[in-house]
Amino acid sequence: MFKPQGIIAPILTPLTEDEKFNELEMRNQINRLINAGVSGIFPLGTNGEFYAFSKEEKIEIIKVTIDEVKGRVPVYVGTGCVTTQETIELSKIAEELGADVLSVISPYFSGISQDNLYDHFSSVAKAVKLPILLYNIPARTGNNIDYTTVKKLAKYENIIGIKDSSGNFDNTLKYIENTDPRLSVLAGSDSLILWTLMAGGTGAISGCSNVFPELMVSIYELWSQGKLEEANEAQKKIRPFRNVMQMGNPNSVVKRAANLLGYPMGPGRAPSNCNKPEIDAALLEVFKLYK
Repeated sequence: MFKPQGIIAPILTPLTEDEKFNELEMRNQINRLINAGVSGIFPLGTNGEFYAFSKEEKIEIIKVTIDEVKGRVPVYVGTGCVTTQETIELSKIAEELGADVLSVISPYFSGISQDNLYDHFSSVAKAVKLPILLYNIPARTGNNIDYTTVKKLAKYENIIGIKDSSGNFDNTLKYIENTDPRLSVLAGSDSLILWTLMAGGTGAISGCSNVFPELMVSIYELWSQGKLEEANEAQKKIRPFRNVMQMGNPNSVVKRAANLLGYPMGPGRAPSNCNKPEIDAALLEVFKLYK
């Protein structure tokens, strides 16, 4: 079964000024990220504003991504929806279109139990053949996937791991230490990439890779070469940018940063756009540190 590893880019979804999908720039960004050395392209993640698009738009984004990647790296498609039925439907479509891996976020908005989460992910795992990467981001979903639930879900061979965006390193450690050794655990918080790798994780899905792809890839490469001091220096370099991300909706700040670097990513889909002058000023100051 496929094993996710390295730095995977949860690619931003470029939009025109009237908030239509910008296919040409999506293709440009895919090539930019692959050329920078990322180990996977992940459309329709949080940074890709999956929550903002209709089913039809999602299908278009998936098609364009798979077509442009052309098998050079795995394509991880975010197919998680609020209901199990919707999630299975979109997962089957992504499978038919040629996705390599499904990333399935826990259902959001609705308060649900661990039993509900187990039933949800079990149903998806039984409905498709593709590898599934669970996605834990409790600050956005209101639901933390407990390590005991992940351990139970390991009975499904196509559930291959979990991305932990809880920001709680102890939670990540529970996934690594107390579930199933075959499961891959990936950092979802960029400040914890190196520490997750050192604890036994296999990589990261890095929002910052949309802005500094070479830097983020270097953390993994230096770690894999045993150059821990250099890897730590690379890890520390993203702190100033991470601090600015906290000034607004983080993925909207990432998109704004890409725009300021000269990539025509367009706005975030309203109301999640980032247009505060103070954030622009802070980003421009951060960029000076990376020259």
